[in-house]
Amino acid sequence: MKSSNPSARRRLGFIPARHANLVMPFLLSVLMTCVVSLISTLRGVGFTSRLFDLWPSAWGLSWLVAFPTLLLVLPLVKKLTALLIDQG
Repeated sequence: MKSSNPSARRRLGFIPARHANLVMPFLLSVLMTCVVSLISTLRGVGFTSRLFDLWPSAWGLSWLVAFPTLLLVLPLVKKLTALLIDQG
């Protein structure tokens, strides 16, 4: 029987929920380093044919640093966020 809930149809749901603490920083690091490395590379070399030769390696190096960093600092960020947010 098909669900009438539109958001239920959009979910892939192939990763177990217990991995959410790894999936969220993984996706965040992929997206953020992609954008930031593109902007940084674009600023460094300009919009030339070299941009797409240099950007993948810049992105890869950025991601290799960002993902473990997110895993390390995310608990601290969650605690700091809880201190700043009014729970009332």
